Amino acid sequence: MSRYPRGYRTPTGSCEGCLAWGEFSGRLCPACYMFSRTRTAAACIGCERQQPLKWYYCRLCWCQARLSAKTASGQPAAQALIRDRLADVGHHQLFFMGLHYRRGSAPDVPRRGGPRGSLPKPPPAPARRPAPRWSQPPLFGQMARDYRRLDPADSDLASPWLAWAKYLAHQLAEARGWGRNIGFAVNRGLALVLTGYVDGDVIRHSEIFEPLRALDLGVGHVVTVLQEMGIFLDDSEPSFEGWLAERLDGLAPGIRSEAERWTRTLRDGGPRSLPRREGTVWLYLNRVRPALVDWSEHYDHLREVTRDDVLAHVKTLHGRQRHDQLVALRSLFAWAKRSGLVFRNPTSRIKVGRYESGVLQPLAADQIDRAVAAATTPATRLILALAAVHAARVAQIATLTLDDTDPGNRRVIIAGRVRPLDDLTLTLLLDWLDHRRKRWPNTANLHLLINQQTATGTARASNHWISAAMRGQDATLERLRVDRQLEEALVQGPDPLHLAEVFGLHETTAMRYADSARALLEQAAEQQFQP
Repeated sequence: MSRYPRGYRTPTGSCEGCLAWGEFSGRLCPACYMFSRTRTAAACIGCERQQPLKWYYCRLCWCQARLSAKTASGQPAAQALIRDRLADVGHHQLFFMGLHYRRGSAPDVPRRGGPRGSLPKPPPAPARRPAPRWSQPPLFGQMARDYRRLDPADSDLASPWLAWAKYLAHQLAEARGWGRNIGFAVNRGLALVLTGYVDGDVIRHSEIFEPLRALDLGVGHVVTVLQEMGIFLDDSEPSFEGWLAERLDGLAPGIRSEAERWTRTLRDGGPRSLPRREGTVWLYLNRVRPALVDWSEHYDHLREVTRDDVLAHVKTLHGRQRHDQLVALRSLFAWAKRSGLVFRNPTSRIKVGRYESGVLQPLAADQIDRAVAAATTPATRLILALAAVHAARVAQIATLTLDDTDPGNRRVIIAGRVRPLDDLTLTLLLDWLDHRRKRWPNTANLHLLINQQTATGTARASNHWISAAMRGQDATLERLRVDRQLEEALVQGPDPLHLAEVFGLHETTAMRYADSARALLEQAAEQQFQP
């Protein structure tokens, strides 16, 4: 594993494989990285280093043998002559990355397709699901397969299931804009997992994930084809289960069981309750966990918790924290009372109270300038404009589609509301659309903002990616959105009806912005008339 995070460009240094000097990501230069993908590391015969080997020699020895053969003959040598000189390598000439074996220095090979290169590979022949035929059913059902034992060189390339899978992969590649490298990796993965497949078997996610990742093959695209074939079973553990087990760790067994039932009822719903969003479930359990950990030291079940225990815990909280935890505790004990787990609800008649929000403050000019300077790509500039000019939330920006934008009529639809495009946003939108068309000309993703991961599918970009550029800034996307709505209230007057109409705000939220604007205007007026 690399000691640097993915995508991090290291300072200028030496490659650990060929010792070349240059700038690259990780510990290997691109050539050594490709050299090591399908080769096993062992002791090199020439230099005795532990490196990925080709014919028992590492890439550094191959580079030296190629240089020696070229020096002797005066021109680039064929691979057979280079192999003959491997045993004579007694020293190594160091070099800069990318300058040792330049493109075009290899011997010219006659091209089949003329000066423009070889002819494009024809698409796979149309295929359909193989006709069912009789086979001996297993005695104990389908046995788990260990795909790690399979060698890609032993794949059954004549399998009718593989022919059908390649045809479906070709159709998906055309529909979703998969590139050549993705299509090649998908075909390799399909050849591996469909070797020995018989009708009626199910390919499970837990069986193919690690073998495909070990070969540096994309699991998601292979799974997409297998799902299209109807032979895939996703048995991976949802992230919610791992998170739930972590959050319930440290609780008394009885309290843990009851809190788990409540959490699952929130997520899945019950006979008299609708399911909540997963984000809401996370917030509720995180808020009640401190109280449950405290009570687990003294009690075994929720029915032992009294009203005094709740009041003693709430007394240690203030402001928004008290409000949020008390709301979550009321939800927990109200569910426990309906389910017959407690005799009395200890949170009843404990007033939550209304949380009084402070006066919203506008952003300073230098904070906005730093946020603008941090937006260095066409995507981040457009994201910044949508948040700062049109007060769009992060999730609303991520879900925008191409149909929501109409540059010709200068309008954009955000959260179902038609908004006119100003000159700045229109210019940034056109710049992004031009960049998007050049960067991913064959993508089938209809979302406005896409990245390298979502361009080959149909899903939207994550909220984390949308807000990544402004993370760490004083003027985050959320603060820019709030500042835009507050500015509207300051310029047009603290009218909640106007704010609700322009931004689609709830009446309570619109009144909060109006109250903050009124307080700021009064404060400015008082400072103006002070002697």
